[in-house]
Amino acid sequence: MNNRKFAFIICTNDSLLLEECVHYLDHLDVPEGYETELLTIPDGESIASAYNEAMRASDARYKIYMHQDVFVLNRHLLADLLAIFSSDPKIGMIGMVGYETVAADGIMWHEDRTGCLYTRRPRIPYPALSQYRYHIADGYDFVAEIDGFFMATSQDIPWDAERLDGWDFYDAFQSMRFLLEGYKIAVPRQKHPWCMHDDNGLLNLAHYDHYRQIFLQHYEPFLGKSYAEIANMGD
Repeated sequence: MNNRKFAFIICTNDSLLLEECVHYLDHLDVPEGYETELLTIPDGESIASAYNEAMRASDARYKIYMHQDVFVLNRHLLADLLAIFSSDPKIGMIGMVGYETVAADGIMWHEDRTGCLYTRRPRIPYPALSQYRYHIADGYDFVAEIDGFFMATSQDIPWDAERLDGWDFYDAFQSMRFLLEGYKIAVPRQKHPWCMHDDNGLLNLAHYDHYRQIFLQHYEPFLGKSYAEIANMGD
């Protein structure tokens, strides 16, 4: 494991979006003594299997799994991530938007959000930006789940490709895996959003409920629980 390396991991099916995404990555400030690499997985069979493939292919300690339509605006992102990871060795994953509690129905956006991002006007079923819980002070919050558009890790925990053979619910499953392995999940308090998520209005929930039912069955004891309650259950 290379402790001074970041890997950006992106599933892609749109070369134009990927090009713009990488343009922003190319303009990030890289902390002295660190290096970066980019791994793209074109037209993967599923997001979990694609992420596992990239995770095994990279020796980077810090892996950033992100969508091809995410544009990083915070040029100091890498240093800021390092500061959070170094502040607590039990922080295993960082997201830009998170939820303190696992929703009883499994749908994460039914719980209060913390963090922030720039995006197009939110569409149903997503809540309005006014429903985010914003912070003025620096620091971060611990959460039970993070949104999958940006997931930075300091630990390699395999993605659940056995149960997830599509493109939904991978973020909720992976969040639970980190918590049950004893790691914490953090969301930075961003005075200005660190990322833009330009999803262009594309939202396909055709298979969402199928994976939601799998999540409800597999993680039933943790539904409605906060990150702290889940951590205590694992002690």
